[in-house]
Amino acid sequence: MFVILFYDFGEKRVGKALKICRKYLTWVQNSVFEGEITQANLKKLKHELSSKMDKEEDSLIIYTFANMKYSTREVIGLEKNPQSIFL
Repeated sequence: MFVILFYDFGEKRVGKALKICRKYLTWVQNSVFEGEITQANLKKLKHELSSKMDKEEDSLIIYTFANMKYSTREVIGLEKNPQSIFL
């Protein structure tokens, strides 16, 4: 599945959230990640982030898609983490 994840964590926890998300997804820009992920890894990611967040102050939004067949991605302006098609 493909996911887009946004988070808004407090200053003391934002670094931990960044580190966790980078293990599973591709960083797009400040507090935004995207990428292919298995159901099991998505569950792990949610658990890890939930354990680090203060549910009274922080928020996490995850959009899930079965596939990206009918979607397009457009970046206007500076792309903070450009994806290369070359390996």
